[in-house]
Amino acid sequence: MKYIVCEKPQEFLLKETNIPEPKEGEVLLKIKRIGICGTDIHAFGGTQPYFEYPRILGHELAAEYVKGNAEGFKPGDKVTFIPYFNCGKCVACRNGLTNCCVNIKVFGVHIDGGMAEYVSIPEQYLLHGQGLDYDELALVEPLAIAAHGVRRAAVKATDTVLVMGAGPIGIGLIQFAKIAGAKVIVMDINDYRLNFCKEQLQADETINPLNDDVAAKLAELTNGDMANVVIDATGNQKVMNSAFNYISHGGRFVLVGLQKGELSFSHPDFHKRESTLMSSRNATIEDFEYVMKCLKEGKIDPKKYITHRTSFSDMINDFGNLIDPKNNVIKALIEID
Repeated sequence: MKYIVCEKPQEFLLKETNIPEPKEGEVLLKIKRIGICGTDIHAFGGTQPYFEYPRILGHELAAEYVKGNAEGFKPGDKVTFIPYFNCGKCVACRNGLTNCCVNIKVFGVHIDGGMAEYVSIPEQYLLHGQGLDYDELALVEPLAIAAHGVRRAAVKATDTVLVMGAGPIGIGLIQFAKIAGAKVIVMDINDYRLNFCKEQLQADETINPLNDDVAAKLAELTNGDMANVVIDATGNQKVMNSAFNYISHGGRFVLVGLQKGELSFSHPDFHKRESTLMSSRNATIEDFEYVMKCLKEGKIDPKKYITHRTSFSDMINDFGNLIDPKNNVIKALIEID
């Protein structure tokens, strides 16, 4: 089989190896779709935390079940899976927080992932396709990350939510915050993405920091209240640090984006607002199940944001174009025949 490895920053190589033979408790899957995500882009660029090279990337995956002994699955079934392999024994796992397991191994980050024609995974992470097609199944994982972030923020209908960053994760955050009934304001420096959010996702308002004083614009849009919930999906240190100025009194700031540096903010200003700061990492089975339910009920149409596609054989040559903001990429998928 063929696979693509990120040998070092800025370098992909196409290689061949044997099709893996699943061990006891594992299943063999034929990969059909691979979503290109922020983690892949940061890994390729050399800015991804918790990362070592060489590494096979890819954890937004849709696949065909080939063989194994997983109960209720048969060859030919459309599937996806939870790519966060947990130990089941640590303090987080014992408390049901498998998404932040002390010993977590994220497929395509800590261990080799799914940019391959076939993969073998532990059967316990497998999910039935539930009638969804391969395109939809490839987007379940990033949507689950967004659903988890909105759940962490406890978004409700009376909230005004500022989503910073209108990439694929940000788009999911917008959609789940809207499902919760909140007013959603989107911040990004890309006008194409901002227009997409208003026209396709019914974002209530948008802010472009290149054109607007963000704090002043946000105050104007909220009658001086600022945002009850601020969610970062940029992974940009400067944006994260500035966002402490956008939180309302009693507000919550949730970090979904990830960067290598330190956060810096005024403790007195943060304290007087009784603000809440939290991170949101990965997702749990509850988030995956909720996402698939929303997809089946038509509350989300992820095909709206699949704007670019490439084949497995062309991915290396196309990757630069797929991550170039000038090309107005919302979401790119790699297809494998």
